[in-house]
Amino acid sequence: MNFAVGLKPLLAEARSMESLEKQLICPICLEMFTKPVVILPCQHNLCRKCANDVFQASNPLWQSRGSSAVPSGGRFRCPSCRHEVVLDRHGVYGLQRNLLVENIIDIYKQESARPLHAKAEQHLMCEEHEDERINIYCLRCEAPTCSLCKVFGAHKDCEVAPLPAVYQRQKVGGPGGAGEGPGGCPPSRPSRPSRPVPSRPVLSQSELSDGIAMLVAGNDRIQAIITQMEEICRTIEENGRRQKQHLGLRFDSLYSILEERKKELLQSIAREQETKVQRVRGLIRQYGDHLEASSKLVESAIQAMEEPQMAVYLQHSKELLKKITDMSKVSMSSRPEPGYENMDHFSINVDYVAEMLRTIEFQTEPLGEDEADGPGDGSEAAGDEDRLDSLEVPEAVEDVGPRQKPASSPHGQH
Repeated sequence: MNFAVGLKPLLAEARSMESLEKQLICPICLEMFTKPVVILPCQHNLCRKCANDVFQASNPLWQSRGSSAVPSGGRFRCPSCRHEVVLDRHGVYGLQRNLLVENIIDIYKQESARPLHAKAEQHLMCEEHEDERINIYCLRCEAPTCSLCKVFGAHKDCEVAPLPAVYQRQKVGGPGGAGEGPGGCPPSRPSRPSRPVPSRPVLSQSELSDGIAMLVAGNDRIQAIITQMEEICRTIEENGRRQKQHLGLRFDSLYSILEERKKELLQSIAREQETKVQRVRGLIRQYGDHLEASSKLVESAIQAMEEPQMAVYLQHSKELLKKITDMSKVSMSSRPEPGYENMDHFSINVDYVAEMLRTIEFQTEPLGEDEADGPGDGSEAAGDEDRLDSLEVPEAVEDVGPRQKPASSPHGQH
C-alpha cells in the first residue's frame, strides 16, 4: 500500500506518552504525582503527602502543623539523589509547589482521556506524501489514498471516489456520490470535476456484519473448545491424583503382606533357635552336674588316702570305692549331633518373587467399577497375599522342631 493508517504516528505518540508518564512518577508511591507537587532544593519532585511521610519517618519527634507549640525545622534526604533537605519550621508545607509539573499532569490526563479513534483520524497521512491527508478511495485497488497519488502517483490511471462517499455507502449503505459526502461535503480538490461513484460493488455493511458474525461465532466455538479442553485437563489431573492414591494403596497392601510374612518367618527361626539353645543348655547343665559330683568324689578319695587311722580308712574305703565305680559307669555320650547348630535350612530364595514384583504393570483392560473405586473388600490384597504366600522356606520351617537324630542313650533325653 501507499499509505500508513496512522500506525507510525500513533506508535510514536504512544511511546512519547509512555516516556512522559515515566517522568511523572513519584519515587515514593510509584504512582503519578498527586497534587500538590513540591520541588526540593535538588530539583527533584515529590507528592506533598509522600514528602510529608518521608519527613515524619525521619523526624518522629517533630510536632504536627496544627500544634500550638512552635516546632523547629527538620531535615530528610531526597529519595532520588540522597541530597539532604533542610526544612524550616513549616516543614514540607514550606516547600515550593511545582506548578509546571502540575500543569503537565493536567495536560497528560486530558490527552490520555481522549478516544483513540479521535487521535487516529488526525494522523491519517499518506505514506508517500507525508504532508498529504488521505481523502479519496481507489476503486480499482480498493485502498484509500491521497490526491497527489491520483495526480502523480501510482493511482493516476485508477478510478477514484471521494472517501466520505465510499465510507457512506460501505458503512451506512447510502447512495453516496462524487459531489458530496455525508453531510454534503465537497471533495478535497474542487478544481477537478468530480465523477459519480460507479456501481462497482464495494464491501457493504451487511457483508461486514456477516463477517463479524462469522468471526464471533467462530470465537464462541473456539472458546467452547478451550473450555472443554480445560475441563479435560482438570479431569486428567483429578484422575491422575486418584490413580496415584490407588497405586499407593496397592503397594501399601503389598508392604503389609511382606511385613507380616517377614514377621512369621522370623518367629519360626526364633522358635527353633530357642528350642535348640534350651536343649544344648540342658546338656551343659547335665555335664556340669556330673563334673561337680566327680570333683567332689575325687576330693573325698584324696582325703581318704591321707587318713592316718586305719580303722577309719577301712570303714569308708569300701563305700568310697563303690561310688567311684558307679561314677565311672555313668555314660555321658548324649551330645548334639554334628551340624546341630546349623540354621541354613531357614534360607529362602526370593529371586523369583523379586522378578515377579519387577514385572508389575498397569492393567490394559479397564477395571470394573468396584476395582476402580479402590481396594474395596480387600480381594485384590488377598490375591497378592496368596501369591506372596508362595514365598515359603523349606519344609524345615513348617516343622519348627529340631531335625536331629534320636539320642543314642537315654541320658540324652534330659
